[in-house]
Amino acid sequence: MTTAIADATPGYDRRAAGSILVAGIVLATLTEGIASTVLSLGRNDIIGDTHATPDEFAWLDIGYTATKLIGFMAASWLMTRTSPHRLIIGSTLVMGTACGIAAITYRLDLLIALRIIQGFSGGTLLVAGQSMIFLAYPRSCQPILQALFAMGSVVAPATIAPALQGCLIDSQSWAWIFFGVVPIALAAIGLLLIADDPRPVATSRLPFDWTGFLLISVTFFCFTYVLNQGSRWRWFEEPRIVWLTLIGAAALLAFLGQQVMAKSQGMLDFTLFKSHDFSFAFIVSFVAGAALFGSAFLIPSFAVSVLAFTPTDAGQLLLPSGALFVGALLVAAFLMQVRGAPPIATVPFGILMIMAAMWMLSGSTSESGADDMMVAILLRGFGLGFLFLSITLIAFSELNNRNRAAGIGLFNAGRQLGGLMGVAGLQTMIDHNVTANVTVLGASVTAGVPAVSERLTTMSTILAARGMDGVAAGRAAIGLLGRTITSQSTVIAFDTAFAAVALLFVIAAPVLVTIKIALALHARCV
Repeated sequence: MTTAIADATPGYDRRAAGSILVAGIVLATLTEGIASTVLSLGRNDIIGDTHATPDEFAWLDIGYTATKLIGFMAASWLMTRTSPHRLIIGSTLVMGTACGIAAITYRLDLLIALRIIQGFSGGTLLVAGQSMIFLAYPRSCQPILQALFAMGSVVAPATIAPALQGCLIDSQSWAWIFFGVVPIALAAIGLLLIADDPRPVATSRLPFDWTGFLLISVTFFCFTYVLNQGSRWRWFEEPRIVWLTLIGAAALLAFLGQQVMAKSQGMLDFTLFKSHDFSFAFIVSFVAGAALFGSAFLIPSFAVSVLAFTPTDAGQLLLPSGALFVGALLVAAFLMQVRGAPPIATVPFGILMIMAAMWMLSGSTSESGADDMMVAILLRGFGLGFLFLSITLIAFSELNNRNRAAGIGLFNAGRQLGGLMGVAGLQTMIDHNVTANVTVLGASVTAGVPAVSERLTTMSTILAARGMDGVAAGRAAIGLLGRTITSQSTVIAFDTAFAAVALLFVIAAPVLVTIKIALALHARCV
């Protein structure tokens, strides 16, 4: 039996020259971008309204991320049963419906179930949407089209969505974030329904690999929980983290072994790695994911926890970089599509800009403001634009129409896992450094030090002048000094984390160059 999968033909290229199809796909990916970031700024509000504990709340994020990873892996099989056009419409409809229900309920168990549905539909619509663009348009048009796709799948969740969410949380409630997904989903579905569906090409139906699906599901749930909650439980000091790590590793090894035996009938297409460009881009996706998600975590967290920004101000902090992100995508697309530059050419520029931006942010202080950080934030956006379009085109250009969807899913899974590892590592680094810095600074702040005694005396005098008795003023002064120590310790910890992201590229760049050379030599030998 056969099913329809879009194929590029000259006739279809003429009919699909308009922008309706691409506009529908970009809007569909925007629904996932909003849903994926809803918890970043709405955490405290959602916990308060649902009466959830931090452990219970964590499942809203774990359920979404784990099933999104599963959706990445399952999407290619779903596309052997239906066309990517129908799959993205169905996934967008499910996403919009789940978000609409989430906006009108405060039941935690229902919200967790809805987040699981949103995650899986988000993963499948991203793979189906990007596959449609590759299948419907010739290779010569891909740079600009993939740049447009990245605006919905990467730029929006990294810059635009947090700004809009911050405004909605401060002015309305977190429920309005979910409400906002519904009209976007309806608009996307409407555009996709009136857009031309590409002419099909026959491909064989594959039986569903239930064993592989169950094994990779266990792997993703275990690793997502470990990476999401490891820092909170001090990693391997907690037995549940140890056990879930072991179970996840065992499930992953079993999955890989089962896929080798299943050959072409499994979920993982090993032929993808015959392309040295895809192999290289897949490795880079981990580093790029760590840089994207890690920096997107650090900057708003620093603004909220150190600079006392409101959710609106923290969300808008990244918004200007979205314009530079888009600008870099379009410049890179122009260089590749019009000037014929190879995709690898812009990778060094992207890496250098991100390194410079993170190094500049590592000099932030508790007195820094949005203006002080803006140059680095803009530079980060420009660098990400150059980096992400390049690795996307490197990864998928050599793949054929039958295995490209599997490659897109695997590449996105790598980027998501890289992001999870990056955020987990940075969170652990911050927590550890704050504790260590408080100990070091606290040991230096003793009553016998003249500067400390003078500071305490000054604060006590000020508080006493405002009506406090002498004993209470002295205790309050000591408390304020302790807060100052904690604040400075937090600043130093964040600065160290910013520097760590820059150092990541210093270490990774020569390693990636070596891998690229080794893969190229291997391809020549073969």
